[in-house]
Amino acid sequence: MNVQQQEPLSEQQVASYLQQHPDFFKNHLGLLEQMLIPHPSGNAISLIAKQLELFRTKHQEQENQLTALIDIARENDAAFKRMHELTLAMLEASTLQDAIANLNEVLAESFLTDFVAVKIIKHNLDSPLNNLFVSPGDAGLVHFAGELSNHQPKCGRPTLAQAQFLFGDAAAEARSCAIIPMLFTRLDGLLAIGSRDEGRFHYSMGSVFLTQMGEIVGTRLISLLQNTE
Repeated sequence: MNVQQQEPLSEQQVASYLQQHPDFFKNHLGLLEQMLIPHPSGNAISLIAKQLELFRTKHQEQENQLTALIDIARENDAAFKRMHELTLAMLEASTLQDAIANLNEVLAESFLTDFVAVKIIKHNLDSPLNNLFVSPGDAGLVHFAGELSNHQPKCGRPTLAQAQFLFGDAAAEARSCAIIPMLFTRLDGLLAIGSRDEGRFHYSMGSVFLTQMGEIVGTRLISLLQNTE
């Protein structure tokens, strides 16, 4: 009598079977001790050791992700707190002089800035605030055409011309800055915050909080400007 030989199982069939029966080794624990898995070092390790290694790696990845999320949450919480302090400082100002003074104080203390500049693009030669108002035809504004045209904050190292227009005699000390356009219905202007630290306002910084900063300052300035007219 001819005995038909059974074809050996292929690797794909074995893999498919194990996928469909994940509890297979539960009833065959002895096999786990016999199975060897290649290790990058060249040595063979048991399946159990390999599983433990994979579990540890996955656990570490999840722990790293959780740590990163916690760090982001803390940074956002600190940013919201600083924005709240800025909002209160601007609301407490009853005059343009108070607003500029409060702005300088809160940005220095809460946002760790070294230089602050506000430029309102408007004819107002009678203002007692030096360098606050800039004529719409001022030649210096050409250095900010990009920021004013795309309405987006820009971070990084300012050009010498930009730094001189914004920070005057301290221009050479401004190694990095954020230039924030303030463009509203009744206000055109620029808010700039600078630092002696070249990495403080890096070009890769996000613009969400900077845009909100410009909106807070600009909205309050509009209200105070109306009181002076």
